[in-house]
Amino acid sequence: MHSWTDTLRFAFQPVVNLTTGGVAGLEILARPETGDILAEARRDPELDGRLAVLAVRAAARKETLLPLHVNVFAGTLADLGGLTPLHTAVREAGRLPWEVTIDIGPPYTHVPQQALLEAVSALRAQGFRISADGIGDGDVPLRLLTDMGPDLVKLDASLLARPAAVKAMRTLCEQLGALLSVEGVETELQCAAAVSAGAQLAQGQLFAPPARLPAADVYVPPRSPGAVAVPRSGPSVLEFVRPAALLPATASAGQVRALLTGSPEVSGVLLVDAHGLPVRSVHRSRFLLSMSGRYGHALYADRPAAKLGDAPRTVGVDATAWEVLDVVAVGDRGRTSDDVAVVDRSGRCVGVVRLADLVRALAETRVEEAAGLNPLTRLPGSDAITGEVDRRIAEGRPFALSWLDVDHFKQVNDGAGFAAGDELIRSVGRALQHAASGNTRVGHIGGDDFLVLAEPEWLDPLAASVLDAPWSAGGRPVTLSLATVVCPPGSVTDHRQAAACLAPLKKAAKSLHGASWVLGRADLPGHEIRRGSGTASAQAGCAVAEPGLG
Repeated sequence: MHSWTDTLRFAFQPVVNLTTGGVAGLEILARPETGDILAEARRDPELDGRLAVLAVRAAARKETLLPLHVNVFAGTLADLGGLTPLHTAVREAGRLPWEVTIDIGPPYTHVPQQALLEAVSALRAQGFRISADGIGDGDVPLRLLTDMGPDLVKLDASLLARPAAVKAMRTLCEQLGALLSVEGVETELQCAAAVSAGAQLAQGQLFAPPARLPAADVYVPPRSPGAVAVPRSGPSVLEFVRPAALLPATASAGQVRALLTGSPEVSGVLLVDAHGLPVRSVHRSRFLLSMSGRYGHALYADRPAAKLGDAPRTVGVDATAWEVLDVVAVGDRGRTSDDVAVVDRSGRCVGVVRLADLVRALAETRVEEAAGLNPLTRLPGSDAITGEVDRRIAEGRPFALSWLDVDHFKQVNDGAGFAAGDELIRSVGRALQHAASGNTRVGHIGGDDFLVLAEPEWLDPLAASVLDAPWSAGGRPVTLSLATVVCPPGSVTDHRQAAACLAPLKKAAKSLHGASWVLGRADLPGHEIRRGSGTASAQAGCAVAEPGLG
């Protein structure tokens, strides 16, 4: 008599790192030849638990070193109170719990939330990582999602049609310390949308379909320049994390050698203690050189590999790419090619970062930034500012967007000459940069026009620093006009709407005499004249965005 396990097979689908283009893990998918065993598992927690165990055993037979994603229904965890057989299966397969992510999937309706949270806590205590699966196409309550505190949030690709929702989820993930992944990506447009929204991981038919053998290579579309605006502090280290090759701290040199010779793509091995904390780092080239020397194998094969390792270099999950470079720079020059371990808030290894990935990405960022700089002032153009505006809108942060220009600049150029005009523009740019405080961003969008994005509390000192200065070109006195729109959370939906509110304020400022400053709010009609004299109307409101901002 045949068992249902006789007709059950498993397929592997890569989880792709959108920054490095590498495979960050493998999701194990049950593929029955007959029947709908997943529907049965949804109703039968014991069956669902057995499927998880079989998935891990199937991965062990494929001898993959990649981190694994195992699917479990939320109701299963709440009913069983954890997955003790899964923990046993992971150990028997020679894997470590922190190499396995439990993808908790819907339905959540009628699942006892407290029991689910207790089961999640038990799994996390054992070392497993937690993923909230099916977000956007399931029924997970937002409060439950935050209480779970997952390490990974998987969004359904259908949400990509609602970029504001994806960006909001990215913001939530940043607060939770979680990675954001998009499932079901089938087209390059969807991939570009996922990258633009800030997702770090993705999976779907575009990269590689589910297959009986773990995929060694995946297709990742090239990233278009400027697809993601990089924060001033630098991209997160999580964007560059690769799977780590982990072995217990007690592993012998022979075990490490077997792993390295059987896996040429592995650049090093991390030895971790019983809690997943890195204790030694074994560099591939230095280790194999020691083992290949005369009597090397005889001397070291049965000895602890830790004796041939070094103290691990580590950074936290909150680090930026630049901070990783700092860790490398202050260490031994002979270890510049060593992987840097990325650890979570409990000190457990979540992966490694390779220096080559960082250098390549940061160099590309610098090239893209340089290409977008105004050649006269070396300030970024409008794209950098509007990208930051959209990010602050998505994060629900208040901001003030200002437009500054020189009054009657054509007459300045005609009277004092273009060289004097250029020097005036450079001087205004330097003054704005010098006055910038906190998270203020300054951009030069061409000619005599500047954009300034600031927090509302920095407006007064910023305005005083540029409007109170005695400006001149070729000995001729010059005045500046400043228009500002303050945008509280929820008052505008994107940078285009903010620009539409700013345009009539600029027109009002230009109608005043002398150095002028007009201030308005996106959520209120009218404006306030802070500087200048004249008869400007106070009825300004949102209008059509002027060229350069939209």
